[in-house]
Amino acid sequence: MAENTAVIETLNDLILINNDRIAGYEKAYDETNEIENDLRAMFNKLADQSRDHVLDLKAEVTKLGGEPESGTLASGKLYRVWMDIRSVFSSDNRRAVLENAEGGEDAAKKAYDEALQSDDLPADIRQLLLSQQTAIQSSHDSIKRERDRQRDVSKYPLTT
Repeated sequence: MAENTAVIETLNDLILINNDRIAGYEKAYDETNEIENDLRAMFNKLADQSRDHVLDLKAEVTKLGGEPESGTLASGKLYRVWMDIRSVFSSDNRRAVLENAEGGEDAAKKAYDEALQSDDLPADIRQLLLSQQTAIQSSHDSIKRERDRQRDVSKYPLTT
């Protein structure tokens, strides 16, 4: 396992990041009004995506002889933006919610970029991370497109 320590640490960091992503999207879902079913569906889908990522990452950590992480990042720096989600929703600003979600996706993309810089990753794990990174990039782009659609709308309330 000693030779796998760096890879296990990298994978565990990504587990925590995905757990933060899950917590963020679950909170966003809970704070979104039922009439915003398009956002709720998106948040649900993105949380599920990270759940799948976590399962795959945990399996790799276990195969390498490590103990998979659980919980979220102690510092909360990646998705601390979600802590303020209630205030965003109370201002009835759909665009702000999407901007916050995009910021979280930017942080996840950065984490994957950094992980993939490691020379220690075996080819199969590198491929897994590239696949997950591609999915996160796609999610980011979807959020960005939706946010950009709101640019011409001065205020799009979450409630009517």
